[in-house]
Amino acid sequence: MSDYIEIQCVQKSDRNNPYERILSIGGVDPDGKPWKMSEGFAIDGIKNGRYRFYVNLGGKSLDIIIAKSPHGHEYLKTHADGEEPTNLLRLPECP
Repeated sequence: MSDYIEIQCVQKSDRNNPYERILSIGGVDPDGKPWKMSEGFAIDGIKNGRYRFYVNLGGKSLDIIIAKSPHGHEYLKTHADGEEPTNLLRLPECP
C-alpha cells in the first residue's frame, strides 16, 4: 500500500516554463518533521506505487497526478488543474 502524503510547499526554479518550474515538493510528516524530495523522485515514487500525493486547498483534498508537457517532460499537477500545475505553483516556497 502506498503512503498518502500531503504536499504543503514547493521549491521553484527561476524558469518561466510552468512544466519545468517545480524542483521539489515538501511538507511536514505526522510526527512534525519537515520533509522534501525532488520532483523526479516523487514521480518515480508514484510510478512504482510507493507514494500518492495530494494538496489541501480550501478544505478539499486534490490528488496529484503525473502529466506530460507538449515536449514530453513529466511533471506533477493536481487532477483539478488544467494543463499547467497551477495549484502546486500557488503553494508557498519550501524553507
